[in-house]
Amino acid sequence: MSPFAGLDRAALRTALDEAGADAWLVYDFRAVNTVAQRVLRLGGIGSRRLFVFFPKEGEPVAVAHRIELQPLDGFPGTVVPYARWQELHAALEPLVRGRTLAMEISPDDAVPYLDRVPYGVVELVRRLGGTIVPSGPLVSRFAACWSERETAEHREAAETIAAIARRELARTVREPGVTERAVQARIVAALGQAGLVFDHPPVVAFGPGSAIPHYESGDIALASDRVVLIDLWGSRPGSISADQTWMGFAGRTPPDCVRVVWETVRAARQAAITTIEAAAAAGRPITGAAADTAARRVVEQAGFGQYFVHRTGHSIDRDLHGSGPHLDDYETHDDRRLGPGVGFSVEPGIYLPGEFGVRSEVNMYWGKEGPVVTPREPQWELVTSNE
Repeated sequence: MSPFAGLDRAALRTALDEAGADAWLVYDFRAVNTVAQRVLRLGGIGSRRLFVFFPKEGEPVAVAHRIELQPLDGFPGTVVPYARWQELHAALEPLVRGRTLAMEISPDDAVPYLDRVPYGVVELVRRLGGTIVPSGPLVSRFAACWSERETAEHREAAETIAAIARRELARTVREPGVTERAVQARIVAALGQAGLVFDHPPVVAFGPGSAIPHYESGDIALASDRVVLIDLWGSRPGSISADQTWMGFAGRTPPDCVRVVWETVRAARQAAITTIEAAAAAGRPITGAAADTAARRVVEQAGFGQYFVHRTGHSIDRDLHGSGPHLDDYETHDDRRLGPGVGFSVEPGIYLPGEFGVRSEVNMYWGKEGPVVTPREPQWELVTSNE
């Protein structure tokens, strides 16, 4: 497929205006910039430096090494080859001098998922006369956007994952003595049978393990009256993952402390969702930071603020943790706008060290009809052995 195949030039101009830039300068070297990989789709290119200049008006220009020109066959613009470093600099200077260029940078590394261009490249472009601004609006529009096919496959994966989670939770909470790894193995098998792929096994955590947000499942056996957390994800090969966390309790009636934490996390999840939905319905811009604030306010008002130790959600694109806007005003201040075409998780959590943790995770995709939650039926009540 040709680089920038199907690129919407009107959308490019709009995104460049939002970024305050004259052109988008996409850089890659040995896949250091995942945004470039997603946007350019050049396959085997990558052992030499590549720059692609995409202006608001006029044709794009690719500056590529002479030994890596073949992947640029069919490029819809001018290809300028170079071999010596002096040739590279000479090719870049007329493109960048006097222009404001959007690149994958983040001042102070505020949003690491956007900060993909090495400092030395930034220095070079500035020395050649260019001014650089963050490319956030372009990344959201062209790297983090889901296609119609990807959206459909995500929704299908979301329903499959939810069914697996419900089934395994219902079985696990009635199975004292089962180990985390045994449940994990059952989920891995179920995901495989459903044709879903993943980069890391799901997380199964019992009791105190559930209070560790990035927990590695072990040989811990399930005891009665323990919280059970299952975090699982997967996608059709090459498509968009669904990412969910489900909660259970290995007993008939959860104690008040567990119930209150669960209800707080569920309310925080819904606060983020309704904030996003209300903004979309009113046509108001909303940032990932604002959605994080809405969820965090619920947790803080309930007295658990110090135990909510991560962002509310992450971007999802071809990478499970994608390059688009995150729901985050905690780990970073992500002031990028949420909007049509992007997807993300919503997953507030409360973690009481040495006791238990609760997280509730769903996904949202902002489609033509507005923001939609997946799966269709999120978790509303803890799964217990009483069910």
